Amino acid sequence: MNLLQRALIEKAGHDNGFEHVLPASTPAIVALGSARHRAELNVQAANGGFVCTLARCQLSLPAELARSFPDSVHGETLGHSFLLPTEAALARWLRRSAALAQALPDHAVTLFEAHVQKALAALEPAAAMSTEVQRVVRQRVGQQAFRQAMLDYWGGACAVTGVALPQALRASHAKAWALCGTDAERLDVYNGFLLSANLDALFDSYLASFDTDGFLVVSHAVSDDMQVQLGISPGLALRWIDDRHHPYLAFHRSKCGWLSSAD
Repeated sequence: MNLLQRALIEKAGHDNGFEHVLPASTPAIVALGSARHRAELNVQAANGGFVCTLARCQLSLPAELARSFPDSVHGETLGHSFLLPTEAALARWLRRSAALAQALPDHAVTLFEAHVQKALAALEPAAAMSTEVQRVVRQRVGQQAFRQAMLDYWGGACAVTGVALPQALRASHAKAWALCGTDAERLDVYNGFLLSANLDALFDSYLASFDTDGFLVVSHAVSDDMQVQLGISPGLALRWIDDRHHPYLAFHRSKCGWLSSAD
């Protein structure tokens, strides 16, 4: 690796979520990390492009990246190594890796706890000791953290329509915040979807859900004319669905009284 290649990789990392250059095992590798998430990776120059290998990350990150970059999966460590042919492709891959590393389970909960403690520390000591105040703070901070995780995971676009207007998007829980037993469930990026406001309103009210293949199913209480007015057309489906979505979706469908048990 020459000095120009090394400088290009370091700048791409700095600009796209991997601002730290870490000690590397060999001069042929640039190791990158971040203070904002736990993912670490090794980048090598190869045939005019770059090979990126995940060295440390959440267990689900390689598969999520393989979903986003199916044509770039490279080498024997399937899903952990990616071949990016250009600087632009490298920048996109780094940006997506950083976003997912901040959204996926474990990191979101750790970040949430830090934000809760910071919010409580800013209050008067007597208020911070109140159980009710702590509950309100945890819910407010948690909802913000869940929304950010959803924006990161879905790339800032509706999970169904692909609309990429943040003001029109809502982070929708499949298993409602109040019904979750742990903060890990509440903040799990697989416990819900980033939806446009109309879809969120129906999903949150149990007037719509998604089947096991990710297709939108709507209650008969929402007439065909209403669906047209709401911008709902036949065949709408999630842009993708992961196995980890299924338990939460099954719970959501169980709350939809108009769905049969077989659905």
